[in-house]
Amino acid sequence: MTRSTRLLPAWITPLFIGLLFGSVVLRAVSAFQQRPQLAAVLGVLVWWLVLLLIEPWISRRWRRFFLIYLALQAAPPLLLMTLPVPSSGDYFALLFSILSLQVMQRLPVRLGAACLALFALLTAVPLVRLFGPAAAAGYLLIYLAANAVLGFYALANRQAEQARAANERLAAEVDQANDRLRQAAEGREQLAVARARHALARELHDSVTQTVFSMTLATESALLLLDRQPARLPAQLDHLADLARSALAQMQTLISELKPEAEVAEGLESALRRHLAERRLPEDLAFTIEVDGEGRLEPAEERALFAIAREAVNNVVKHARASHASIRLHLADPWWMEVSDDGRGFALEGAARSGGVGLQGMREQAEEIGWSLTLTSSPGRGTRLTARPRTQGRSPA
Repeated sequence: MTRSTRLLPAWITPLFIGLLFGSVVLRAVSAFQQRPQLAAVLGVLVWWLVLLLIEPWISRRWRRFFLIYLALQAAPPLLLMTLPVPSSGDYFALLFSILSLQVMQRLPVRLGAACLALFALLTAVPLVRLFGPAAAAGYLLIYLAANAVLGFYALANRQAEQARAANERLAAEVDQANDRLRQAAEGREQLAVARARHALARELHDSVTQTVFSMTLATESALLLLDRQPARLPAQLDHLADLARSALAQMQTLISELKPEAEVAEGLESALRRHLAERRLPEDLAFTIEVDGEGRLEPAEERALFAIAREAVNNVVKHARASHASIRLHLADPWWMEVSDDGRGFALEGAARSGGVGLQGMREQAEEIGWSLTLTSSPGRGTRLTARPRTQGRSPA
């Protein structure tokens, strides 16, 4: 992006100017040698060169000076071309070629083209006086060609410089946009980490902590029964073993939730079936999976949908009091996933205000993969959660 887009190296323009001016000086010395006008001619040329060299410095401080500079620099060639010399002074018209290069570098295109036309007119007048109309036309075409070539070279180089500057600005904007994207990605990653920690803490509190607390109570009861009612001790120990197995199962579930990539490696359907098989479900709850189609989603989509379904299953187990629930997958266009139950349901307005049962987290996970989440529920009528891509007509992964 930062590589120069000049048509030619930067030193080419000074080289053109130096060669043209040098040729004018050599021709003038040759034509006016041993003549009294030589000193005056060289003085005019030196003045013209000095003004050429100091113009950029003055124009940086006074922007309007450039037009005054053009008027001052156009006078010497006209004056010098009218001097009586043994050979014609048409070569002084090369100074207009240098001015043509400058105007196309500095002025708007239309104004620069108007200046080129004016230089042609100023060159034509003395040429006609020197050579007559017919011969002057041939000389004029030569100098017009020189003016046009140098002028349009300067214009092309100027436009290339403008394109380079635009590219650099665009590169800077792209870098800034990339920085903002990286910052946003880092922010989303931190948010995801915080959300995962919050969910883990909630799960630990709602499940494992409660089970461990129950184990503590069961252990204390067993110690009391050991002294007072030893006959009841085996039943209490069985209850304690059940609690330990429940805590172990809950811990395994939480650990599996920390590695979603491994969970969905063999596909979303398999991951969900394994999760339901390993999940400790209530004895009075039947949970089924229905699949239509055999397509595969993108890995990021499968991970997100697995996390959404897992949270929905947790909500069914903890809150729905349902007898039957199902996960339906449509693995073909139109793609969708649905988790529904016949439980007690809830008021959507209250859930939206409280942000409860992980709804906000599920919506955020759906948005990250370009899916939308629709929740339907009312008290006593169960709950249905549906996830769909925002755009359909997709190809399988």
